Amino acid sequence: MSGGAFELPPEERASSPYTGYTRAHWEAAADGLLAAAWRWASPAGARLDLPGPPSWSGVRSDGLEGYARTFLAAGFRIAGAGGGDPLGLLERYAEGLDAGTRSPGRDDAESWPPILGHHVRGQPMVESASVALGLRLTRPWLWDRLDSDVQDRAERWLRGALRHVPAPNNWYLFPYTVAGFLESVGRGDAETVRARERALELLERWYAGDGWYADGDGRAFDHYNGWALHLYPLLDAHLAGDAEESARLGARLRRHLESYALMFGGDGAPLYFGRSLTYRFAAGAAVGLGAVSGHTPLAPGASRRVLSGALRYFLERGAAGQDGLLSLGWHGPHASTLQTYSGPASPYWASKAFVALLAPAGHPLWTAAEEAAPGEGPDRVLSVPAAGLLLQSTRADGVVRLHNHGSDHVRPDEGESAADEDPLYARLAYSTVTGPTSAANPADNHLAVTVGGARSARRRIRPLGSGHGHGWGWAASWHLPVFPAGTPVTAPGLRVESVTVARGRDELRIHRVLGAPDGARAELTGWATGPGDGASSLLLGLYGWDAARAEDVRAPQGTAFTRWATVPRLTATLPAATTSSTPTAPSGTAVTRGPAVLVALASLSAAPDAGAPVEAEEAVDRVEVTGDTVAVRWSDDGAWTRIAFGRGAVSVRHG
Repeated sequence: MSGGAFELPPEERASSPYTGYTRAHWEAAADGLLAAAWRWASPAGARLDLPGPPSWSGVRSDGLEGYARTFLAAGFRIAGAGGGDPLGLLERYAEGLDAGTRSPGRDDAESWPPILGHHVRGQPMVESASVALGLRLTRPWLWDRLDSDVQDRAERWLRGALRHVPAPNNWYLFPYTVAGFLESVGRGDAETVRARERALELLERWYAGDGWYADGDGRAFDHYNGWALHLYPLLDAHLAGDAEESARLGARLRRHLESYALMFGGDGAPLYFGRSLTYRFAAGAAVGLGAVSGHTPLAPGASRRVLSGALRYFLERGAAGQDGLLSLGWHGPHASTLQTYSGPASPYWASKAFVALLAPAGHPLWTAAEEAAPGEGPDRVLSVPAAGLLLQSTRADGVVRLHNHGSDHVRPDEGESAADEDPLYARLAYSTVTGPTSAANPADNHLAVTVGGARSARRRIRPLGSGHGHGWGWAASWHLPVFPAGTPVTAPGLRVESVTVARGRDELRIHRVLGAPDGARAELTGWATGPGDGASSLLLGLYGWDAARAEDVRAPQGTAFTRWATVPRLTATLPAATTSSTPTAPSGTAVTRGPAVLVALASLSAAPDAGAPVEAEEAVDRVEVTGDTVAVRWSDDGAWTRIAFGRGAVSVRHG
């Protein structure tokens, strides 16, 4: 079977009924990706200068990135095979290490840039962790056989990571990882000890609970939890044989995977949410590490289902093109997926998924029969209070949705500017089959206040609570709408409170807008879908909106899943002082005058025969808004959901 420009073994459905992938497929994928990348090596192999536009760090740093990130994949591949090196890469990486560290900073074909602070083209600090891990994983076959002068030069270059300032987030784990390697080869000292202590101090500060870390000060919760914040410290403890630290960190990983493992759809796709999504199947790194270390709530067959599902998902959709190189994007190339630090070799952080190969061939991860992934079980709703996230999965179509009421990627010392709105964090919801529209197009899954034609942005997100019960769950937050610079908008006291109640494939979206200036309007959008993506989106106004049916607005730049998209949109005049003649009220609705409360029903489906409701009454047969309380009765079973807004809090009851 094909994996792009390289061949994979035939499917094996007896033990892998869901994906057909075995350990041999993982080895073949690693070999194929590595062979393709090494075609672009410099003469001595110190840089892999992959084709494509440079990152903001420049081509020399990008070439180091190619060396370091592929070395990480090779390290897992070779260590997992007990030193087996079918491509003969160890000698190449050894030669590259020698050439790259001879004259750091020199402008030639081989020399690596020095490691400096994050504010001075600091990307080499990131890559130092991959170099260190690669050396640690392959120590018996590479490091231990190097001449002492090469070892000394490599140490001098790596110590740059210990002597300069990382970015204020997961970057502190890069010097931590470098220090761990140096200590493992007998080159530790007070400098390595301090680097490790500092990283662990910060990690404790950033631990929010429920197995989730914030990526730095603030509320950034995303895939970096799995492929960085859990991976580096627990892998270090595992490689060191530190049982006590493994148990402490492993308990957190186990808790993390209770929710994170639900963030993969039935087709294998990880949730499209947060930055650095071009790392693709690196999203499975935490699942693989959990299986390797034994710190996981998942059965071995379920772990392999998640891991192989993600790998196959991307390989089948062209992530590795006809040249075998991972492209900058999601399926194939996709500019809106990227950040300014993304360079041609950046996608090779996907190498972290190959941590699974540290489980030998006889490990249950590879010998147990595949089982259904958590996202393939019965319809499920799960709240993650620490991160302010609500996860919703539906068995009929395998779609997983994330409702975001807590992750914003805004540091505490940053102001809130509409110009800095990030579609990868700012939206109300994300899924495994849709991607956010670009910043230049109408925003999907967004509640905007419009004043004088200017639309507000959502930046800092303040959680108001979350919870779940049998088959349903909720999450709530509030934000201060901010407007583009240069617009004459002043709206002191303006505040938006948002609640999502998930049930089956339905999403009840309730928004309360406080302090809206005269003439202000509200706009709510739903899921962005397009031709060929197999998804359908519905957005219905239940209370307070100008119409019951949403209009479709166009997003010509599309998403990561479709070249062109449409987004359903509802509009309303604020403040929403409602009367009994509200045109969007379902039959039988009891209406009283109250605050600016807006109620809508949204749904997303990827099942061809799902039969999305076309009338509000098919899902909801009664809505009551009285003061600060919203009550909704569901049509199918007559259950009520009651949402009560209070001062700085929201409570939700269902039954």
